[in-house]
Amino acid sequence: DGRCPSDSCERMRPLLLVAVAAALLGVAHGLVRSDATLPPAMSLRAASKAPTVATPLARIDGSSAVVADNLRMKGGKSSLLQSIKDSLFPVEGWEMPKFFSMSLMMFMIIYIYTTVRDTKDTLVVSQCGAESITFLKVYGVLPAATLFMVYYSKISTVFDKKALFYVTAAPFLAFYALFAWVLYPMRETIHFPMPANVDERYKYPVSLLCNWSYSLFYIVSELWGSVGVSVLFWQLANDIIPVWQAQRFYPLFGQLANIAPICAGQTVAYFAKMSSDGDDAFGQALKSTTALVLAAGVCLNVLYHMINVFHERDEASGRLGEVVKKEKKKKPKMGMVDSLKFLVQQRYLAFLCILVVSYGLSINLTEVIWKSMVKRAHPNKKDYQIFMGNYSSLVGATTFIIIFFGSNIVKHLGWTVGALTTPVLMGGLAIPFFLYVMFTDHANDKTALWTAVYVGMWQNILSKSIKYALFDPTKEMAYIPLDQESKVKGKAAIDVLAARIGKSGGAFVQQAIVMYYGNIINGAHVVAGVFFATIAMWIYGVLGLSTMFEAKVREGKAAEKDKAKAK
Repeated sequence: DGRCPSDSCERMRPLLLVAVAAALLGVAHGLVRSDATLPPAMSLRAASKAPTVATPLARIDGSSAVVADNLRMKGGKSSLLQSIKDSLFPVEGWEMPKFFSMSLMMFMIIYIYTTVRDTKDTLVVSQCGAESITFLKVYGVLPAATLFMVYYSKISTVFDKKALFYVTAAPFLAFYALFAWVLYPMRETIHFPMPANVDERYKYPVSLLCNWSYSLFYIVSELWGSVGVSVLFWQLANDIIPVWQAQRFYPLFGQLANIAPICAGQTVAYFAKMSSDGDDAFGQALKSTTALVLAAGVCLNVLYHMINVFHERDEASGRLGEVVKKEKKKKPKMGMVDSLKFLVQQRYLAFLCILVVSYGLSINLTEVIWKSMVKRAHPNKKDYQIFMGNYSSLVGATTFIIIFFGSNIVKHLGWTVGALTTPVLMGGLAIPFFLYVMFTDHANDKTALWTAVYVGMWQNILSKSIKYALFDPTKEMAYIPLDQESKVKGKAAIDVLAARIGKSGGAFVQQAIVMYYGNIINGAHVVAGVFFATIAMWIYGVLGLSTMFEAKVREGKAAEKDKAKAK
């Protein structure tokens, strides 16, 4: 009947337990590192937004040991036990309330996102098909994101900073409650009937319109992924955490936050398994997971209040020192045409743009076709939800492991190997996946179907995990040798051009394939061709950028030697 046999459903559990155990080692590794700095993916944003701190309590020299000694404000040498504690967990006692409150806040945000992400995929893929995601991202999510930014800009002028947080978070939580207890139970009444004899090429966008509440849930959940982390958390963190604290706090935030997908994925799978096998099994699980989402939302608001209380207390005590706010430099606003012109003029930045575009295209090209295969293996919502819950947990656990090993690849093997690892790994794992999709009778052969599902699952998991461990660090490192103008304008241009092409390009390509072949599986050979062409372009970009990057690094070192000799 296409459902996963019980032994197959449990196949992921021992893998998950092993991954979680390895994840704990990853946490320990992150805590033990004494050279913790801002995560490369966040460093430029955090450094630009964080205020300059002139404090007698700590030197801004990046040394956690020196900072810790100064913060204790005690004479004499630190005990051996205190030194070990500083190495394992460089957070002082008086900083604990704010640190753990911020960590729990990020946990709640990502817990909510992981839960609603698994739910939205289950709703849309099971009812409308995986191919419908390509239409929904372009014609639903992008316009909604634009409208939200207009809305946020408006309310930010009406409410103060504290009220703005609550006003931003509340509509999301209210919608999730409305959907679980009103819209979903009334789905048969409020949804439009699917027209008969709809051409297969047009059934996906038509299905999205007919099942409009599912589409709305998908759009709102996608927005929460961006708003929750970027607007609610990092905006607060950059406002209240000075640079000398951020150097110790931010790496730990990133490590501890990956516990949330593990917990959220398992709660989603648990409630799906506990629900009955009837027609409304998904509805029962939805109410249970939504109750936890709302509880996490309440905790999120309470934590925000507590964090502000702790911050005001620390400011009043003088522990944060005197905060001298810098004048914010205006970022250059560059449109699509200006961005393209600037990148064309500088070959170095053009290569860097190729890397960013290639990642965005390749991750989108494999994800939709894989979810289509998962739907074939799990045709009902309950089984699909259980699978996606376990998948999310594996993503969180694997990210720990990849970060643990990935941090040493660039350090010991160099920038080129680190930058090449991502496309080579993604491309290598995609080969058996596409072979199973294109050349096996997975419609009738369950072994071939499940092999394609699991190979595709690990390809997607590792692709997402390796982004944080290798792709983001090597990308940010590539900006370092550039002059200031190229850094600022180049990053602005790539953010505008590459982000739009990467996010929308893959969706448009798959839309064209679906409209021509009727579904994504029938056009798998075209998807594979575009995917491997993108990987080839990516590798070409890395090799081209590598030569120029190493040349600029050598020039920088030579210039430093000349300055040293001159002195």
